[in-house]
Amino acid sequence: MRALVLSDIHGNIDALQAVDALVLTRERVDEVWVLGDLVDYGPAPADVVDWVRRHATRVVRGNHDHAMGTGDDCRSAPAYHPLSVATRELFRPQLPVETLAYLAGLPLLDHPPHRLGDDVVLVHASPRDPLFGYIPTDADDDVWRGAIAPAGHPAFLLVGHTHDQFTRRVGRTQVVNPGSVGLPKDGDPRAAFAVFADGRIDLRRVPYDTERAAARIEALALGRDDRRRLQHLLRHATLP
Repeated sequence: MRALVLSDIHGNIDALQAVDALVLTRERVDEVWVLGDLVDYGPAPADVVDWVRRHATRVVRGNHDHAMGTGDDCRSAPAYHPLSVATRELFRPQLPVETLAYLAGLPLLDHPPHRLGDDVVLVHASPRDPLFGYIPTDADDDVWRGAIAPAGHPAFLLVGHTHDQFTRRVGRTQVVNPGSVGLPKDGDPRAAFAVFADGRIDLRRVPYDTERAAARIEALALGRDDRRRLQHLLRHATLP
């Protein structure tokens, strides 16, 4: 079984289409798993939600999906919070009620059926706090064990939320973060993702047209400073 694993697309349809063109149109993929945060920050949330609904086999809810769908606070990091609020206030009135209900109704955890004998759990943040639990990549094993425990220590735990692409073993659990498709924050603007194939994880990245995405941002009815900060984030994978 071969699954494309995506997370933190954040309304960036150009990055998502680059992953689609590289993987779905050229390689055999049995399933598409999405670890949440389809919306906020990016210029095309409706297009991203439509793509996910057409292609994804399994989807879990991220904190930004929850905020968009319910109107609650996303509780993102202070440096990014104003940008998430600005884009959400812009797009939430434009999205159909049915789309908001879809985002709000996504499950917090998922256990994909498997044919390889490996138990797999999908969650946006952590099993202990599926929407908001921020566990640093280099946190002590004891911290990770506590965060994993509510899921029963599966063979594979697939998480997003931190936008940090990594894999590490904690006890019997291989923790995998595919990184962010649409909003990398590590200085590498390429779209990040992973492929889960026969019990193995392949962390990958693909370049995409960041200038096209930046042009979409320029066309949004946002303040000039918000547009510039978002464009810098897309181009450089860091805030200015």
